[in-house]
Amino acid sequence: MIEPHELGKLGEDLAVNFLISKGYQILERNWHSGHKEIDIIAFDDDVLVIVEVKTRKSDDYGEPEIAVGVTKQRMLIRAADSFVRYKNLNVDVRFDIISIVISDGEPEIEHIEDAFICTRSWY
Repeated sequence: MIEPHELGKLGEDLAVNFLISKGYQILERNWHSGHKEIDIIAFDDDVLVIVEVKTRKSDDYGEPEIAVGVTKQRMLIRAADSFVRYKNLNVDVRFDIISIVISDGEPEIEHIEDAFICTRSWY
């Protein structure tokens, strides 16, 4: 039986490979600012994409992306703000979710672009 930490790492590896296959440039994985963490930071052309990856063994209790509630969204927005300021970037920022269900060893990947909106200025 796969442990939750291993499942999360596998999901993030699958998500990175998926994004690379779509032409994204991966900048960071598991970037931390204090207690805040961003799973994947990438560029999609000239847009900075903050990606939250949710991986489950089944969707018996709903799709994985429903776990990205308001509290998690706020944390991601704060972490993204920290990253943009730390790197002194002047870019558009988008928040995506990659939802992965691995049942019977076969992953189903759903990429939700613009999963939520932040109206905050990034300048």
